[in-house]
Amino acid sequence: MRGFFISVEGSDGSGKSTQIKKIEAYLKSKNQEILLTREPGGTVISEKIRELLLDPGNKEMTVRAEMLLYAAARAQHLEEFILPNLYQGRNVLTDRFTDSSIAYQGFGRELGDVVAEVNHIATGGICPDITFFLDLAPDAGIARKKAEIDHAMDRLELEKKEFHQRVYSGYLALCDLHGQRICRIDASRDIDSVFAEIQAGLDRLFGF
Repeated sequence: MRGFFISVEGSDGSGKSTQIKKIEAYLKSKNQEILLTREPGGTVISEKIRELLLDPGNKEMTVRAEMLLYAAARAQHLEEFILPNLYQGRNVLTDRFTDSSIAYQGFGRELGDVVAEVNHIATGGICPDITFFLDLAPDAGIARKKAEIDHAMDRLELEKKEFHQRVYSGYLALCDLHGQRICRIDASRDIDSVFAEIQAGLDRLFGF
């Protein structure tokens, strides 16, 4: 039996890492096997691409090169890690997937529909069974990141306010387009209130 594929999405600083840990703990308490991964990354090759993408020193990177590198990392991640584990019955929880590319490159970089087309090639149309979008205004998210102790802002986090607002608008458009898959959750609230909504979605998915 195929495992469930779960993704967590959100603008920078929306609390994804915190909620992913809570999802992992909850599913383990229900005796479910759950593997955590992230994008870009998740495999040796994909992690090397991640370094290129997020290095603030790579200011010369063009927007199309960025889009293709994200898709390349995702193709490797999917074929090497995600699909083999799903087909062996394990559940996979990823920090970001294709929605991020559409929001960040399609809307943030204003590349439009070509991003979805490229990612369809990279994934063969595979998408998560459920996606939790942590909805937090960009200004609040970036403020959270800047307040983190010892956090070095990466290349995308350092982008201008207008870029992050376009990314956020992209996420809202995806929520409207894929309302059955994406659970939009108000991430401005306390951690436990946010997780209560996530737990409800997990219970529906797993039939708890």
